[in-house]
Amino acid sequence: MRIPTRKKPEVLSPAGNLRGLKTAVDYGADAVYCGGKAFGMRSAPKNLSLEDFEEGSRYAHERGARVYVTCNVLPRNNEIEAMREYIGQLKDTGVDALIVSDIGVMMMARQVAPNLELHVSTQAGVTNYQAANAFYELGARRVVLAREMDLQAVRDIRANIPDDLDIECFVHGAMCMAFSGRCLFSNYLTGRDGNHGECAQPCRWKYSIVEEKRPGQYFPIEQTENGAYLFNSQDMNMLGHLDDLIDSGATSLKIEGRAKSAYYIAAMTNAYKTAVNEYMIQRGFEDADGNILLPFHDRVIRPSDPDYGQGTEDQVMHNADAAFAGVADEGYNTTDAPEPDGMSSHARSTRRKSNTAIEQIETDWKHAAVRPAPHVELPEWLLEETDKVAHRDYSTGFYYPEHKVTQNTDRSAYFRSWLVVGEVLSWSADEGGRVTLMSRNKIEPGQQVEFLLPGERPLAYIVPEDGLRDADGTPVPAINNPAHVFSMPCPHQVPINAAIRSRTKKPTLKAE
Repeated sequence: MRIPTRKKPEVLSPAGNLRGLKTAVDYGADAVYCGGKAFGMRSAPKNLSLEDFEEGSRYAHERGARVYVTCNVLPRNNEIEAMREYIGQLKDTGVDALIVSDIGVMMMARQVAPNLELHVSTQAGVTNYQAANAFYELGARRVVLAREMDLQAVRDIRANIPDDLDIECFVHGAMCMAFSGRCLFSNYLTGRDGNHGECAQPCRWKYSIVEEKRPGQYFPIEQTENGAYLFNSQDMNMLGHLDDLIDSGATSLKIEGRAKSAYYIAAMTNAYKTAVNEYMIQRGFEDADGNILLPFHDRVIRPSDPDYGQGTEDQVMHNADAAFAGVADEGYNTTDAPEPDGMSSHARSTRRKSNTAIEQIETDWKHAAVRPAPHVELPEWLLEETDKVAHRDYSTGFYYPEHKVTQNTDRSAYFRSWLVVGEVLSWSADEGGRVTLMSRNKIEPGQQVEFLLPGERPLAYIVPEDGLRDADGTPVPAINNPAHVFSMPCPHQVPINAAIRSRTKKPTLKAE
């Protein structure tokens, strides 16, 4: 059994192993993407065996979720036949789709596994509707857009492709300084091929300079006294802007992080799924119980619509053209700003910064607009969830040209202001309620913790002064031995595997 494509926005979560897959599904993921032991773009996580895919697909399908497998490396000649055999094995595991970037692999998959959906990876660098339509004609049912695209580009692609071609967009997690992740930097410096999932992330290392006539003397590039990190991009966080992205035609919202922990997967999946539910309710597509009121549809005005090209230019459209024309943000981010050089909107957008030619090709091109709607308001607790996982400075990626992602030039570590202190093993109603947990960090009386609950606001709880016990039932003054079983009073029923977290006494910068 395979689950059909969703008719409403999909929350797509990462998983580096079987536990991560199940965690993502438990916390609301509509689909999970993961790699096998070969031919995926992440070699750091353990990844899944064929048996794992079988079990994971069965687990996901029983709960209405889908499973996608990454086969998105750029294969070498001597890997082609092995790739063919691998795809032949995957087709019998129950997975729903293959994520590919190489056109040869895509054609191979159509022959070997015709029943699997084909999704075109961000590694393919899809940046326009012509490319998306070409992949559609070749059998793709989804394109993962390059992370360098802005919202206006997403709208324009959506307006000019078939409605049954999904658009998948990244919404959260680490970003790569190379275009769509295609990079030789790691291969050149370390011999680890980033296009085969082995990136050493040298773009995030600290660099100094050396003067030709002073060998051995290294000078920091003075961002701080500790040196500089030249290419260290910020993380993406679109949680508070999902309405703009969904309105603009994104059908799948992708959370980055196959090398991340189960806690990260749970927290971010839960946050984005809750945000999508709020979107569906506030836009009038569903009621609070999830019952369908209206069929979901984005707000992009297509060329076939009678009002195409008639709407007023909005801020996203205007800023996209201004940024691509090389115009500074200051003084040119409102709709009444003057046009530079007397150029038309299209001429400015096609010139780009690298094109200084005087001649411009004029066409009747019109950007796709969106029908206006009120901003979807998310509760404050939900917006705070992204700060409760380890992260670099956040940005909105490239979606808003006037606020594009930049680099963290003074550090490469992660902010960490919350720690996972335990994981729920079981809950019993005995003695007024008691939770058994596996400890991860210290828990002591009077400490405020939170239980991360699927589909709900986290449960805040003050650890009681008495009642802490070890695995043998012996009272203990505090829980302070990691990877040991303890129990404590808890009148609230909490699910198995729920993470227990607590704010750190002092926020830290720590590598993930």
